[in-house]
Order: sequence, then structure tokens, then C-alpha cells
Amino acid sequence: MKLRSDLAIISEWIKPGSRVLDLGCGDGALLRYLQDNREVTGYGLEIDDDDVVRCIESGVNVIQTDLDADLSDFRENSFDYVIMSQTLQAVHYPDKLLQEMLRLGREGIVTFPNFAHWSNRLQLAFGGQMPMSRALPNPWYSTPNIHLCTVQDFEQLCGERDINILERTMVNHAHRNSIGNHILPNLFGKIALYRFKHSA
Repeated sequence: MKLRSDLAIISEWIKPGSRVLDLGCGDGALLRYLQDNREVTGYGLEIDDDDVVRCIESGVNVIQTDLDADLSDFRENSFDYVIMSQTLQAVHYPDKLLQEMLRLGREGIVTFPNFAHWSNRLQLAFGGQMPMSRALPNPWYSTPNIHLCTVQDFEQLCGERDINILERTMVNHAHRNSIGNHILPNLFGKIALYRFKHSA
């Protein structure tokens, strides 16, 4: 099973034998890969009916729930990693969910589209319309994204909430690394990936 490259980066951050919670797990591809190749145990949380069925069919433990609902059914420090891939921008209270991730797990991993990417800036500056791209494919009136942010926005929030960033990687629209992603990540990074924990 071949993973999308951004998910492959996440999988490299996960230690073998870990306990993992995947928030907004989609069809469960990442968890399935981690079970098969990293011997992890864990659960996915997903709201979409079709994706829940796909998870079950592929042998992924999944709970159907809304991430904006209360996650208090899970005990503190129940997991080694709590992952949220391409979902942070679609929840109502991303700041609270980041804190909840670190209540439930030792470390958190998030990915999100960087709204400050140069192509988005150009579309706003010269087109005067909300950007659309491979990372942001929906028009403004039907997008699931309600809290788009930039790399700088996310890092500022982490600083305000005493969240320590352990690793940061940027990928382009093809989910690959490039030199521009490292030199000017807020300008050239299309999708941001972060691994973090509470500051000591």
C-alpha cells in the first residue's frame, strides 16, 4: 500500500508500537498503513458515513463522531500520538481542539493548507476572489474550510498556548518537498505538517 507523500511523512514521525488516535481519519488509509507497517494500535474518528464504512472494510477501528463535539469519553494521555490531517481548518474551534489533542496524547501532529502560499496571494491580489487550488479545491460558498490559516498564524497560536513545535515540514501541491518550502515556508509551502507537544 502506497501512501500519499504527506501521509508518508507523518508515518515516519510515528514510533513503532505506538497508540494512535486519528481525528478526521477519512477512509482510514493512514491508520491501516500504520497498523501494517508500524504495528500501531488505535482508533480513527470520522463523521462521513461512506468513510466510516471504508474504515470498517479495511479493518480500521473507527468511531463515528463530530470533532466539534465533546471528546471527553477519551481519558487523558490515552495515546502516544493524536493526528489531524487536513482537518484543522474545517473545525469550529481549532484552538480548543489542539489543546484537546495534547490532553489525549503525548504528541500531536497536524497538517493544513497554508493560506499564505504565493498562488493564493496572487489570486486575491489580482483576481479579487477567494483562492482555489488543488489544496483548496472548493468555491467559497461550498467549502468545508471555515478557519483557514497561514504557517505564521499557526506558529503564533502555538506560542500563545505554550505548545512546543518539535518538527515542521512543508510540501507543495504534489505533496513533495522543495527548496522554496525550506527557505520561505510561509510563501512557498502549500501544505504544512507539524509535530508538537506541550511545553515543559
